[in-house]
Formats: sequence, C-alpha cells, structure tokens
Amino acid sequence: MSETIASKIHSNPKFVKLCKQRDTLGWILSIIVCIMYFGFTLMIAFTPDILTAPIASDSVIPLGMPLGVGIIVASCVLTGIYVFKANNTYDPIMKEIIEEASK
Repeated sequence: MSETIASKIHSNPKFVKLCKQRDTLGWILSIIVCIMYFGFTLMIAFTPDILTAPIASDSVIPLGMPLGVGIIVASCVLTGIYVFKANNTYDPIMKEIIEEASK
C-alpha cells in the first residue's frame, strides 16, 4: 500500500470512528476478563472457605471448580463476541474505507 493511500485511510473520518469503536470494545472486554480473573484470584486469597464449600450438601465438588470453569468459558465467549463483531462490523467498514482510499 502506498503512502498516499495510507494517509487517505488515516485521515478518513470513518477510519477514526472505526478505531475508536474497536478500541472501546477491546478495552471493555479486556477489563471484564481482568475483573473475572483477578476477582477469582482474590477470592482464593481472601475467602477460600467460599470456594471450598461443596456445591450441594451431598456433593464432593467444591464451588471453586464450576466457578473456575465458568471463568474460562466466559473468556472464550468474550473472545467470540469480539471476533463476531470484527468479522461482521469492523471488517466490512475497513474494506469500504480501503476502497474509497484507492480511488
């Protein structure tokens, strides 16, 4: 890509808006993941009795096991949300911006 096309892309208001939207979504999802992981780690450190309690009175599975698996699954879901949004929203807009700049 030539420098003139790149400068047209960078000066396009659609590109600026796209970058802002993409960055906002990325930061929001990253913060959610960090809160989940750090929250779980803090629970391990400060309230282990909650995590070691069984999920039912006759169960040997501690509450921490499904919580840990849930955090991993939630992280995968959040990644899927970003990929879905990128493929269906951001990529078509970027393609349109590149086409406009190439004219």
